[in-house]
Amino acid sequence: MVSWQHQGSLQDLNTCLARTLFLLALLGRVSSLKECLILQSAEGSTVSCHGPTEFPSSLPADTVHLSVEFSNLTQLPAAALQGCPGLRELHLSSNRLQALSPGLLAPVPRLRVLDLTRNALRSLPPGLFNTSANLSTLVLRENQLREVSAQWLQGLDALGHLDLAENQLSSLPSGLLASLGALHTLDLGYNLLESLPEGLLQGPRRLQRLHLEGNRLQRLEDSLLAPQPFLRVLFLNGNQLVAVATGSFQGLQHLDMLDLSNNSLSSTPPGLWAFLGRPTRDMQDGFDISHNPWICDKNLADLCRWLVANRNKMFSQNDTRCAGPEAMKGQRLLDVAELGSL
Repeated sequence: MVSWQHQGSLQDLNTCLARTLFLLALLGRVSSLKECLILQSAEGSTVSCHGPTEFPSSLPADTVHLSVEFSNLTQLPAAALQGCPGLRELHLSSNRLQALSPGLLAPVPRLRVLDLTRNALRSLPPGLFNTSANLSTLVLRENQLREVSAQWLQGLDALGHLDLAENQLSSLPSGLLASLGALHTLDLGYNLLESLPEGLLQGPRRLQRLHLEGNRLQRLEDSLLAPQPFLRVLFLNGNQLVAVATGSFQGLQHLDMLDLSNNSLSSTPPGLWAFLGRPTRDMQDGFDISHNPWICDKNLADLCRWLVANRNKMFSQNDTRCAGPEAMKGQRLLDVAELGSL
C-alpha cells in the first residue's frame, strides 16, 4: 500500500511529494483523491487516506481495499460505501468513530476484513452485518465497548477471526458465539472479565486460538474449554487465577501453547496435567507457569512430575520459583521437581 502523512507546514516536503505523485500519475500508476492515494492494479483500486479531514467521496467503482486511518472522524456518512460493491478490505483504525449506521455495510457484500481498531465505539447497531456473510476478520480492539451482544454478530457465517481485546467488557453472554461456526481465533484479552459464562465457547466448530490474558479471572472451570477439543493456543496469563479445575484441560489433545504466567496459583489439582504434553505428545510451542506463588509441598507433586517429563518445553524456568514453605522459598520449581523431593 502507498501512503503518506499530510503535513501542510512542511512546504518543501509537499512540493517534492506533489512532483512525485504527478510523475506517477503520468505513468498511470497512482492518482490523488483529495488527501488520499489510489494505487491501481489488475485486481482493482487500493485507496489509502491517512489523516483526512473528511471521509472520501466518489471512490473508484473498482475499489477493493480502502484505508481511512489516523484522523478525527467521529462518524461516517450512511452511504459512505455506495458505489464500490467489490470492496474486500475496510480499515478504519485510529479514528474517533462513536457509532456506525446500521446500513453502512449493505453496499459491500464481498467485504472480508473490517478493522475498527482504536476508535470510540460503545456499541454496534443490530443488523450491521446482515449482508456480511463473506466477512472473515472483524477487529474491534481498543474501543469503549462495555457489553457485547450475540445479535451484533448475526450474519457472520464466514467469520474466522474476532478481536474484542482492550475494551471495557466485564461480562459476556453465554450464547455470544452461537452463530460463529467458522471462528478459529477469539481475542478477549485485556478486558475486565472476572468470570466466563458456561457455554461461552459453544458455536465455533474448530476454535484454535483463545486469548483471555490480562483480565481478572479467578477460576478456570471444568466446562469452559470442553466444546473446543481442537484448541491449539491458550493465553491465560496476567489474570488473578487462584484455582484451575481438574478437568479444565481434558480433551485438549492438540494444545501446543499454554500461558498461565503472572497469576495467583499456589498449587494445581492432581490429574490436571495428564491431558497435556508428554507422555502422550509434545506441546510444540511450549508453556509458561512463571510468576505464580507456588507452594512447593506434597500438593505440587503431580505438577512436578509433569514438569520433569516436559521440561524442554518450559519457558521462563528461572522465573518459576517456590514462594513457600520458608525452607524452599526462592528455589527454582524445576530444580525441586528434578530432585523428586516432594
